[in-house]
Amino acid sequence: MRYLGTAVIFWFTSMISLFGADPQHVSELSPKARERCLTVLREALTGPEFWPAMHAAEALTIAGLGNEVVPLLEQKLLTDDDPQHRCGLAREIVRTGKRDPLDILWKTLADPNSNGRVHAAESLYKIGEIGDGKLLRSLMNDKSNPKLSVMCAAALGRAGSAQAIEKERAYLKSEDPELRKLAAWVLGFLGSARDIPEIQSLADSEKEPIAKSFFVNAMACLGDEKALKDLARNIDSDDPVIRAYAADFAAWARHVDAVKEERLADSNVDVRVRTAQSLLSFSLPRQNLGLPISVATPNFESDVFVATESHPRYSEGSVIVLRDGSLLYATTQFVGGGADHATASIVAKTSRDGGKTWGQEKTLQENIGKQNVMSVTLRRLPKMISSGGAKQAERNELSALGMFFLVKNSSSDLKVFLRISNDEGKSFQPPIVVTPGPGYHVMNNDRITVLSNGRLVCPVSWSEDVAKNGHFVCSCFLSDDGGVTWRQNKDKVDQPKRGAMEPEVVELETGKLLMIVRTQLGIIATATSGDGGDHWSAPSQLSLQSPEAPATIRTIPSTGDLLLIWNNVFDKSKGHGGDRTPLTAAISRDGGATWENIRNLETDLDHTFAYTSMLFHKDRLLFSYYVGDGRTGRYSSRFRSLPVSWLYEKQ
Repeated sequence: MRYLGTAVIFWFTSMISLFGADPQHVSELSPKARERCLTVLREALTGPEFWPAMHAAEALTIAGLGNEVVPLLEQKLLTDDDPQHRCGLAREIVRTGKRDPLDILWKTLADPNSNGRVHAAESLYKIGEIGDGKLLRSLMNDKSNPKLSVMCAAALGRAGSAQAIEKERAYLKSEDPELRKLAAWVLGFLGSARDIPEIQSLADSEKEPIAKSFFVNAMACLGDEKALKDLARNIDSDDPVIRAYAADFAAWARHVDAVKEERLADSNVDVRVRTAQSLLSFSLPRQNLGLPISVATPNFESDVFVATESHPRYSEGSVIVLRDGSLLYATTQFVGGGADHATASIVAKTSRDGGKTWGQEKTLQENIGKQNVMSVTLRRLPKMISSGGAKQAERNELSALGMFFLVKNSSSDLKVFLRISNDEGKSFQPPIVVTPGPGYHVMNNDRITVLSNGRLVCPVSWSEDVAKNGHFVCSCFLSDDGGVTWRQNKDKVDQPKRGAMEPEVVELETGKLLMIVRTQLGIIATATSGDGGDHWSAPSQLSLQSPEAPATIRTIPSTGDLLLIWNNVFDKSKGHGGDRTPLTAAISRDGGATWENIRNLETDLDHTFAYTSMLFHKDRLLFSYYVGDGRTGRYSSRFRSLPVSWLYEKQ
């Protein structure tokens, strides 16, 4: 806490321990005590000391009063030019659910000359944001700034990277005492009981009281009984820094008996704030504390769009995070029949609790085709800005929302269109045609790839007439101006029999592009591009079996590994090479050459599962897919949420 004169500035204020003292316990807080806590927090929020004000903002948000926090912090953000302060302000605004200021944290982190970079990484850790993970992964491995490395590893570890957690464990052995303290602090919340002996050894050899309290608090959060008792004693320490740390960590260790109301009158403002925060936190269930859902619910699912007689098919969906932190889930709603050419429109629902519950259905795109509109993709569109005479892509929480979809008129007329929204999906601009040529252009749901340089890649499979010929070849339509104009790439990708179908493109860590393709050969075919999608290599294949069904592939932000979701089955005696079950996930650490951690997501033989969308948000994988009922022939749309760490667990 810099305002108390120590060099230690990192506070863990956004995560609850998985191992603390009875973490599910909820303690009653009288109305009088609650009001007293809120008074302490409101006074600190408007007080002269900056960091206690940020801690008060956090506590008020946890208490459900983020609406009180935002106007004051936004006003301060207009006038405070201290990079470290700006990170704190941005963090606490984002914590309330308003995501616009995330761009401040990313720009600060990327600026090698800023003295706020460590604060930016710390703030991203506290609010569980890692973006595409590339910058954090690069800085985690940069030895020139160890403190920055520690905090980047913390952010990535929180988002599911086991490698990042091991990085923290390595820092426990550092010769730098500050790095040892920071690593212990992080492992107190991201580590496990296996870390207690190493941290205990550091505590035993540490002579400096504040540093020793760091190690004690970390072990308390890991459930060590002796450390929990020591934490309780530290709340009565003569040193206000130690008292404040103890009051803070007591909340995350769920050590209800350690914090007493009399500390609300402590002579030190941050002790008062942390006491108020802990008392309020104890009165709330864990899932109400604004933490990653995996803390409370490791894995949950919901059939958000349930098929009925009048709407027998909901399929081909896409999910995106809106600026207010809510989720928008769009899918295709078919009317009267479930065939690909049946009448359909695109509908959506919104969730404000990470996907556990969903609001009312609304129409995002009415049917403007002679047959239907379908297969939606939701994406943030890059904005092209001038920098030094050159055009650069900028994409952040303020970027426009793009909705891509198919307009189907006949078996020889299917095109991809884009509509852009500047108000988070409330309204959309007129359609832009992406694939203007003749023929039948198939782009699956959730397929647009935004490259690191801002290029948009629209992968399609094309047939002159699907009813007459039915042979497909793949190509890509490319945009370098945020979707305003499009051009077709140079090469085509083909396969035997029915051809190359339903492609997807992912950007590899090397900068190359990998295309995966549906085939009738019992495999997932591939091709690669070294020039952003203009030219493609000769066909190859993944080392996995597959029916004639689409697969979805993405990069896991916290690790850089590839995640593939597909139907892990092939039976050449059956139509389409087998039923679309099971639905399976696998990870590749080498750009798709080999696959591991193969785990089934769905195994019900009475249902089929396909047309997956994928989105990584905080420490979660959010994905959707259709669920086909073999008895009724109907298709519902399912949303599912998993912690990223689940993907790496061994069965």
